[in-house]
Amino acid sequence: MVNYGLKDRVIAITGGASGIGRSAALAAATDGAHVAVLDVNQDNIDKTLTELRAKNVKAEGYALDVRDEVAMGKVAKAVESDLGPVYGLFSSAGISRTAPAEKVALADFEAVLDVNVNGVFLAAREFAQAMIQRGRGAIVNVGSIDGLGGHPGRLHYVSSKHAVAGLTKSLALEWGRYGVRVNAIMPGFVDTPLLRANMPEKYIERVVFDRTPLGRMANSDEIAAVAMMLLSDSASYMSGAIVPVDGGMTAGFLTRGQGGDYASKNLLSQGVYSE
Repeated sequence: MVNYGLKDRVIAITGGASGIGRSAALAAATDGAHVAVLDVNQDNIDKTLTELRAKNVKAEGYALDVRDEVAMGKVAKAVESDLGPVYGLFSSAGISRTAPAEKVALADFEAVLDVNVNGVFLAAREFAQAMIQRGRGAIVNVGSIDGLGGHPGRLHYVSSKHAVAGLTKSLALEWGRYGVRVNAIMPGFVDTPLLRANMPEKYIERVVFDRTPLGRMANSDEIAAVAMMLLSDSASYMSGAIVPVDGGMTAGFLTRGQGGDYASKNLLSQGVYSE
């Protein structure tokens, strides 16, 4: 097991009771960090806290909607009071919608941006207050490879994740002089029950696997591991970075066949690949 050096540090995680956020919470606790789980679902919070406390660390849960400015401010103060000075923030709460661009409802567009952008901004602003005063802290935001390009049918989500990238870079510029690092990870496809329930199986097999050089999706623990590294002192000189964690999907263009579609008659004739 990798040791990230987070023992006895306090890490706050939005969306921390499910998916990537839950994996990050467990990874932090396994490393000895004390964990604040912020999530909208109280039942999931309770289940996650049981798992975290079994690792002999302090863990507290806070049910809130990340869009609620007042609640976020209160929770940031409560975490400091309950667990101690917050060293790290991992913002993973997010939602998605799908629709052709010409049929995207304004209400849906605003809802996605409200959670995925405003929620990230509010968490960063509120938790950074004490970090700035102490002259130390690390923030990692969850973006997406959809924040590096377009994706048909996901205009609202794509727009929100591009905004997360810009927000991350701007905060890194402003807060670096206070000793606060801000980075973002951009996951590719992560194999979760929610993804499997909402994405056609043939698309996963014929498109996702085919266009990913590693030939598979990530699991949430693999995304969490990169987040832990960025929160740790191993990344002490990283700030403003936008880090794809996507199995190589965004490393280039025209990458069918898991990077083996060379599109060359010469190489085809040599048997390097087949059509």
